[in-house]
Order: sequence, then structure tokens, then C-alpha cells
Amino acid sequence: MIPNLHETICAGATPPGFGAIGIVRLSGKQALSILQQVFVPFKKQADFPKPRHVYLGTFQNGDYWIDELQAVYYKAPHSYTGEDMVEFFHHGSPFIQRKILEVLIQYGARLAEPGEFTMRAFFHGKFDLIKAESINDLIFAEHEASHKIAMQQMRGYFSSRISQLRQKLIDLTALLEVEIDFSEEDIEFVDRQTLIETAQEIIKESQLLLNTFKTGNVLKNGIPVAIIGKPNVGKSTLLNRILNEDRVIVSDVPGTTRDYVEDMIYVQGLPLRFIDTAGIRHSDDAIEVVGINKTYEKAAEAEVILLVIEPVDANEDEISLQIKELESKIQGFSEKKLILVLNKIDLMDELPSHWKKILDFETVFISAKRNENIDALLEKIVSFYHIQPSRLPDVILTNTRHVQAFQNIIKYLEEAIHLIEENSSQDLVSQQCRLALHEFGQITGEITNEDILDSIFSRFCIGK
Repeated sequence: MIPNLHETICAGATPPGFGAIGIVRLSGKQALSILQQVFVPFKKQADFPKPRHVYLGTFQNGDYWIDELQAVYYKAPHSYTGEDMVEFFHHGSPFIQRKILEVLIQYGARLAEPGEFTMRAFFHGKFDLIKAESINDLIFAEHEASHKIAMQQMRGYFSSRISQLRQKLIDLTALLEVEIDFSEEDIEFVDRQTLIETAQEIIKESQLLLNTFKTGNVLKNGIPVAIIGKPNVGKSTLLNRILNEDRVIVSDVPGTTRDYVEDMIYVQGLPLRFIDTAGIRHSDDAIEVVGINKTYEKAAEAEVILLVIEPVDANEDEISLQIKELESKIQGFSEKKLILVLNKIDLMDELPSHWKKILDFETVFISAKRNENIDALLEKIVSFYHIQPSRLPDVILTNTRHVQAFQNIIKYLEEAIHLIEENSSQDLVSQQCRLALHEFGQITGEITNEDILDSIFSRFCIGK
């Protein structure tokens, strides 16, 4: 969706529902004329509306008053979108907001698509695509670390780093292009070793940025932790204790949990996304089988697996059997972090001697019923991740689009180095550098693809 910049758009900028104040935005070539037709300030002024001044008055359709509200006019290019823009601050009634939008549409505006205000800002050069994405990340930030990452991107740390790397590559490519133009005169504008060193420097910087993605993905989306085990071992009770609420129905009847349940908590600043799953067992119940298959699917998506075991099953053979079953059913199981959670220790007077053998696994003894040792379990999970949300680097990748671009940049520049070492023509080397430059442009939006823009801005709120 490339925006039609000749159209004027409108949308509510606050969520639906009742509140003290609601906001409606209007942007485009007709914004000023529509404002003058629907808004009557209480104080008549010859210079109405002065940009960036707040006016109190009535929003009306002819003689029909809809609300007494405040209006602010922003003259292009000094607005969020870079166009003429108006914001109406009305009483927070869904009915009032709906009537305001109906009138704006009647006078020539149309409802905005998701993210269209920000897309217009991008097309008017108010910021690059990195900052546009960071605005959406900021809106959906749920904790301090994700907020900090989004703010750093909004302040331009990532854009600045990209600009520096891109400029080095531009300079490198320009010298190669000049050599191509003077190829018949056998003039060398830059020695091959310098070309290789510059390309290697850009590769190194790109790889360092790629290495931040695992941390960024954890902080943005949370660490997925799957709670799995046989029926009635206390999985749902454990999740309820972790969340400090009765989030899941608990019953002595096996197979009560037939679908997965997800929820998030924060431990030492890290978001942990817990997934309670259906109990694993052989069943003839078609619905329960679907739930068990879903258990394996969700476990495949998890980074940490909590295998919950009752004392009666806490022996080396039984545990090994369960783990082998998981290995055969869960894709990528060997790459996951496994914690044995021995539940229901409240039923025991002492720990059996044969349990010493299972301590070779990452093991935590708990009583979900009595809420015992739950904090130790959470600390065990966090210990796998050496992340301090309060001490994050200035630039962290959180977007798979950026990851793919940097992977391509590294691939193209490694090929360029290979061509230089093989004494290939400047044309071939320059082509690889231009391909890498294209990827840098895709990150910032200097080179745009309509499908990519649709994907990015469709995730925005309507009105942003």
C-alpha cells in the first residue's frame, strides 16, 4: 500500500472505549479547509488557526453540535506526517469519536489504513524506516528493556551505525566504479589490500550487530518456557503459582488441560513466556490427542523445557525414557535447555538415595501445591541467559528483516573479497558491493519494496 498523498485521512488515535479524553487525527491537503468548516472557536480571531496553538470551541456539522473540544492545527511540513494536520481532543466517548469521524468523512476525508500516518511521515522524509519501526516497537513495549531498545532506535543510534557502514561501502564502490571508467588507462585508484580490509571491517561490524539479535529477540518477544509432563503431575498448579493467580483450571481428572495456555511474567527484568500444555500420555480420545500434538508443537517453539515429574517416576530409567520420547517428538530438542522439575516433594519425608543419580540433570525440587521453591526454579531459568536489561548496548537487533539484510551483506562482501583475491574484474567486485549497498538501503528505507512496506505498516495501530 503506497499511500495516495492527494487524499486526506482521518482516524481515532486513542483506543476505543470510555475515558476522559479521546483524540482524532486529520492529515492531508484538505485538513485545513475541513477544520474551518467543522470547528468554531469560542474566541473569534482573524488569524485562526495559528499553527501549534490550542483552540477551544465546538465541533459541529452545520447547526448540530457534536462536542466542545480542543483543536490544534499543524502546518506542513512541521507536523508528524509532514502534511497539514489537525488533532481534535474530544470528550472520551466512543459515540462522540464515531460522530466526529463521520463528519470528517462527509467533508472529504477517508478513514486511514493501519500505520498510514507513520507511512506518510516516512514518505515525506520525516524519518527513516528504522525509526518508523521503532515507533511501533515503542507502542507495544511491555517492559523496561524493550522500551529502552525502542527508544535507542528512535534516537537514531541504529540509523547512525548503518549510515557509517553504508558510507564506507559507498566510498569503496565509488573507487571501483572510477577504476572501471579508466580501465583502459590501467590506473589503480585503490590497492586491493585496502579494498579487502575495508570489506572485512564492514563484515566484522555487521556480524557484531547480528550477534545482538538473540538478546534482542528475547527481550522483545520473551523467553518461551514450555511446561510439559504426564497428566496430573502438577503442571497447571505450577503455572498458577508462577503467575500468582488461578490462570488454569486444576483438577485431579487426567486430561483436564486439553489446549495450551500462555502468559508472561518478568524475572530480574527478563520476560518469561510460560506455556502450560496438555499432559503427555497415550490416549484414544481424539480431542485429547489433538492437545498432546499441540504440546509437542509448542515445546518445539520453546527455548526452555520444564519436564515436570512426580516422585513415583523419579528414577533414572523412567526419566531417560521420557526424555527419549521427547527427543523423538520435539523438533530441535537437543538445542533446548531442559530442567527437571520434581514436584510434590511435600508428599515425602526424605529424598530417596537413588535420586542422587538424577542430579546430573538440571534439577529443581518443588512443591507447587505449597508454593515451595518456585523462586529457585525461576532463578534457574534466568541463569541460562547472561542478559542485564539495565546494561544493554546502544544498538540491538530485534527485527528479522534486519537480520536477513545483514546476512546478505556479509554474503555479498565475502564474495567480493573472494573475487579480489582471484584477481577478477572490477565489474564483478563492484556488482557485489552494489548488492550489499542495496541491502543497507532496504534497512533504512532508502530503497523500498511495496510488499515490505505493507508488512511493516500493517502491524501499526490505526491512527498512528
